[in-house]
Amino acid sequence: MDQDWILQKKETRRTFSKSTWVPLRAAVDNEHGNVKNVGYNNEFFGCGSVAFLPENREIAEKLSWGDIGLSRTIGPYAYEDGDYSTIDEYQYNDKEPIGVYLVLELPLPVVGGRQWILNPDLVAALRLIKEGSHWVRPEENFIVVAREVLDENGEQRQIEIKREYLLDYLAARNLALRLSYYRQRVENVTSLETSHYAGLESHQEERDGGRYELLIRNINDVFGGSWTMFRAWRTDVDEDEDAPVMGPETNENTDYENSRGHKGGYEGIRVEGEFWRDEWIDHQGISTRVRGDADKNLPQFIVETDGTRLASSQLDSEDIGRWLWFRSSIVNELLELRGFSLGWYTAGTGCIKSTSGYSIHFGINSSDLITIYAYDIARLPAWEQHIWAAQNVVPDGKVSSELLDAQVKAQPASTHAVEELFFEVMAMLENGFRDVFDVPLFTHDINHLEAMKHISRFASKDQASLLRLAKELVRVFSDRLDVRELRKLSTHSNKDKLGSNKLLEDVLAQKVGAEKARKVFGPIAGAYDMRVGDAHPTSSKIGDALKLAGIDDSNSFLRQGEQLISNFGQSIWWVGKLLFEKP
Repeated sequence: MDQDWILQKKETRRTFSKSTWVPLRAAVDNEHGNVKNVGYNNEFFGCGSVAFLPENREIAEKLSWGDIGLSRTIGPYAYEDGDYSTIDEYQYNDKEPIGVYLVLELPLPVVGGRQWILNPDLVAALRLIKEGSHWVRPEENFIVVAREVLDENGEQRQIEIKREYLLDYLAARNLALRLSYYRQRVENVTSLETSHYAGLESHQEERDGGRYELLIRNINDVFGGSWTMFRAWRTDVDEDEDAPVMGPETNENTDYENSRGHKGGYEGIRVEGEFWRDEWIDHQGISTRVRGDADKNLPQFIVETDGTRLASSQLDSEDIGRWLWFRSSIVNELLELRGFSLGWYTAGTGCIKSTSGYSIHFGINSSDLITIYAYDIARLPAWEQHIWAAQNVVPDGKVSSELLDAQVKAQPASTHAVEELFFEVMAMLENGFRDVFDVPLFTHDINHLEAMKHISRFASKDQASLLRLAKELVRVFSDRLDVRELRKLSTHSNKDKLGSNKLLEDVLAQKVGAEKARKVFGPIAGAYDMRVGDAHPTSSKIGDALKLAGIDDSNSFLRQGEQLISNFGQSIWWVGKLLFEKP
């Protein structure tokens, strides 16, 4: 510790009106040692808060630590005349509510302690959910909006909220938040002269909009001194009576005793710095989340081949007949966000489902760019628009033809995405094994939405990611095959040493012959070799694997990824067709 620590000058310069996080209620201790002994030190921060309407601000200006700090009881109250004060009401006088608590305090009389609760109206207005010690907002990528700090015993010591979201809520209710907080720092030293605090004297001062006080006292003066104890009791109760009754209290049926003493002998000096301040957190009149105000900080998007841009607000209309172009990497970027998923409508169109509740209908054009109707982007929440804007490019390769079929001609294409077909043929083959052989094909199920994030043509951006895509295909098909059941169906002389793909190939070979079965399994075997290439890449082996998987490496990597999924899926389909189709 040093003089800067006890004087708190750095801390008193900081205000919460400019901080990212604002405490709504706090009682944070950082205590070390015995409070009466040399070597003890502690830092305490306490904060209370109440939100007020403008008409009550003049009264609220007079309220400080003793009025809205931690000593103030928060709770409902029922008056004898029938009036009732709810738990979130702050009353200046009885039956005179002038403010709102954003953190409520519930005493727990049976189990002990107390519980702090973030005001349910704030939680509902910002549409938050509690995850562990955080309140998150799912529709904004599960961003942490509020959080609590617990001590080692699990007791709540602080609840704070991100100022950006607090201001949004305050603006919607036209409230201003008044904070009152107290910071105390204490250290017990052997003597002032031999400590870091030599030369300091007790004093008070007005500083940085608050009040600071330094107290330097003997520890003995703080904790030592005389004491008095008084005990009084009744003398008229007969303990042998079955139902004793005490009468009125008199001098004759009572007795008492008292004792006095002195406690002291504490050595050392207590150096204590205290700071009190009251502060207003005022909103800025904008509430985009709770009230739905127009966001003034939306991005611009490229709409013309010469790079001309239009503001998002100019595109926010269903009648704006424009499309926007984006790099295909935007899909992977969005799928990495929690709660986003990918779906498909046709071979070249699909949708990105976001946590904000929108499904963005996209098409893939001839230049492997994503094309989207401008209004579909302009109606998204601001944070999503900024992600899309970063991947926005000059129009190239026209609008996706299948997207135009759906959005302009109202005649959606009858094609199917290879990604969707891949999962469908896997399910068909699984059902065939269950119906015909009465055995499971796979050892476990998969989450299709999660698997779809990794098994898509967008996952293929370069050769390394193409090999990883092959790895994912093998993982959801080959690695799930029930080797134990397939060995029972196999007639191969070396079946105990065969892997999952070879066992399934042998089951097929029993019906169509080894040569045909090997040809059907070519793309699956090629993908498996590509998976090995992901771990041990050599150009010749990878080239052979690509050829076996039926991939044209002259195509873009996105198209190679599409071809890989397609060929793998077709192999699965042929296995099912040849095994289970009746002649």
